[in-house]
Amino acid sequence: MSETLLRTALYDKHVESGGRMVPFAGYEMPVQYASIIAESKAVREGAGMFDVSHMARLILTGDKVLEYLEKVTANDVSKLTPTAGQYSLLPNAEGGCVDDIIVYKIHDTEYRMVVNASNHAKDVAWLQANNSEGVVIEDITDETAMIAVQGPTATSILAGLSDAPEALNDAGAFGVVNCTIAGVVCFAARSGYTGEDGYELICAAADAPELWTNLLAAGVAACGLGSRDTLRVEAGLPLYGHELEENLNPISAGLGWVISKTKTFIGSGPINAARENGTPTKLQGVRLESKRLITPGMKVYVDGAEVGEVSSGVVSPLLDRGVAFAFIDSSIPLNTPCSIDVRGKQEPGTVVNKRFFKRAK
Repeated sequence: MSETLLRTALYDKHVESGGRMVPFAGYEMPVQYASIIAESKAVREGAGMFDVSHMARLILTGDKVLEYLEKVTANDVSKLTPTAGQYSLLPNAEGGCVDDIIVYKIHDTEYRMVVNASNHAKDVAWLQANNSEGVVIEDITDETAMIAVQGPTATSILAGLSDAPEALNDAGAFGVVNCTIAGVVCFAARSGYTGEDGYELICAAADAPELWTNLLAAGVAACGLGSRDTLRVEAGLPLYGHELEENLNPISAGLGWVISKTKTFIGSGPINAARENGTPTKLQGVRLESKRLITPGMKVYVDGAEVGEVSSGVVSPLLDRGVAFAFIDSSIPLNTPCSIDVRGKQEPGTVVNKRFFKRAK
């Protein structure tokens, strides 16, 4: 018997706009509207928005909530000030990843957390199983919605619709602004998953259709999960289940920058050992010379010898060629010529930095 798929508060809006709906992480989600290429270019050149309401949203409260978060997350939560956030990980005892997350500090006894849709139930169960500090974990996913507005003009558009334009323009990365946007009360966090500037807006589920409609009217393009994946690969951003796993040390994925070097946390022993000793493979980029689509599991070769395996791949509208992430033997340097076996044909390429795109500030 097939699983009944969930729908976000914006489902009807997606259908009205011609979104092609597909199953994703237990939800019916739009994979595209016009085209993946058009939507990718909209975000790179102006502003586009994504329904990311399938991602889970949690509120954590308690007198020992900081002590708890320092234990269960990899980044230095103590460095956060109120209305600031950080990208982080939930490591397991073996040094793998339960999930990658974002943590926001509201005040000393309250934090928010956003986790991946596919790991929602697993994450909540894991957080509860490791909760010896009496922290109250409230799941607000169902009563809220989340819209990511991304692109070089995203912030200026949002500021023009907001009662707090200066705060939105001035906030730093992962900074939070509580404001109204197009008349809707929002928890606006300066973050995203595209390599572009922008905000992720959390609002009441009942208000989400109005916000979506008003953003469309302001010139923000509706975008699906297909272009979101293309944009995140171009920007060098990992996806759980591809570049992060329960049995994969995050040092191998190049995420040492998000892991504290000073505190003890669940899994810190194995992670610190990997940082000190290195890992057999390292996540790198591969840029093809052709526009062939590269898919996970394809093998990477250097001088005829297998040296790695693809974890994610897309055809980049920005670069007009196939690009990929691959876990490659750590001894292989950047700019090494390589090839990928694409259904029996060796497609030539180059091992490169995994960040294919970076917006100049």
